[in-house]
Amino acid sequence: MARRYETVYIFDPALEEPAINEKLEKFHAQLTRDGKGTVANVAHWGKRTLAYPIKKKDSGAYVVAQFEAAAELLPEYERAVKLDEGVLRFLVVVSEGLPAKPAPAAAVIATEEEELEEDEA
Repeated sequence: MARRYETVYIFDPALEEPAINEKLEKFHAQLTRDGKGTVANVAHWGKRTLAYPIKKKDSGAYVVAQFEAAAELLPEYERAVKLDEGVLRFLVVVSEGLPAKPAPAAAVIATEEEELEEDEA
């Protein structure tokens, strides 16, 4: 049974975009092997300053990938990502779906405006 996952990668800032894409293709090929998974979305966030140095680097190239895969594919995938020298950090989490939508704020604003009008009158 395939579950939805999300991975955040922090790559070495010295890597160029084509090298990062090549590594991502290699990682995602393991997830889509034998038709047991699909990669839904890959977003490149670009280079950002890190909160603290990782492996003596002050910045990193962030990439977020969303995918569906069978659970038995994850250990080999995580092992490959850990062994890659170009990856400073990564985190895989189970995506439980879309976050709950907050209550509409327009009703709260309208109520406050009505109270202000009543106070002025």
